[in-house]
Amino acid sequence: MRGLGQRRGGRTGVRGAKTLVTGAASGIGRATAVAAAEAGAELVLTDINGVGLEETVALIRGAGGVVLASRAMDITDYEAVKAFADEVHSGPGSLDIVMNVAGHSIWGTVENLEHQHWRRMVEVNLMGPIHVIESFIPEMVRAGKGGALVNVSSAAGLIALPWHAAYSAGKFGIRGVSEVLRFDLEPHGISVHLVAPGAVNTPLVRTFELVGIDKDEPRVARLTKEFTKHAVEPERVAQAILKGIERNRFIVYTSPDIRFGYWWARKFALPYEFVIRRMSARFSRLLAASRAGS
Repeated sequence: MRGLGQRRGGRTGVRGAKTLVTGAASGIGRATAVAAAEAGAELVLTDINGVGLEETVALIRGAGGVVLASRAMDITDYEAVKAFADEVHSGPGSLDIVMNVAGHSIWGTVENLEHQHWRRMVEVNLMGPIHVIESFIPEMVRAGKGGALVNVSSAAGLIALPWHAAYSAGKFGIRGVSEVLRFDLEPHGISVHLVAPGAVNTPLVRTFELVGIDKDEPRVARLTKEFTKHAVEPERVAQAILKGIERNRFIVYTSPDIRFGYWWARKFALPYEFVIRRMSARFSRLLAASRAGS
């Protein structure tokens, strides 16, 4: 697997690659695990949802795929992640691909967000992936076979979306980690890929927490529907991830609107700020109306 994703005399896909996928019980994680198995990867799977994880394992094995190991655990628990890594390294050995997919979403304004919300977003969306990185990537480096690291960020890790401050704390953070590791790991033949989905049709997009706002209030419901109507299927995201590894893309977009939005934000700073301010003003009016009606 030397130079996976780097085209250094090795293969550039996932076939035969020992591949870790976190968040494998549902959504993007399950879709990616299934797609990787269909492409010939040998999987190591984890999720906090043990029942959903077992379903994914059964689904993959029932279709003839290979699951080397699986464990239900919370990636915010460093000791649990480290123990699982030790078990994997003493069995299947060092991995070839590590995919940080697990995540959680909480929206809210600063006056409504509580400390627990900020902390949860950083623990799940930043420290969780860091626990995985520090537990699995050094062994990949020592093995000297190259490989790939995939970190799922978000559109909220690229642009300033209203009410996303806590969520963006983690998603901008993993983007920064990825940008540094992109260059730090290159000498070892390990490519780094930052996935930036917008809305994805998963349980997360329907069950995200909206702090201080009644999600059933008609105007809020309309805004939520406006957001979710652009949601893409998780299978589409999974294929984008696999293609991103094969083509050695750093930022992996899952829909053209996010690609355009990030390009536009970088090239046209003043219009970008104008639009974001208009969006924020709209959200603020909605918040005020929601409070007045409560």
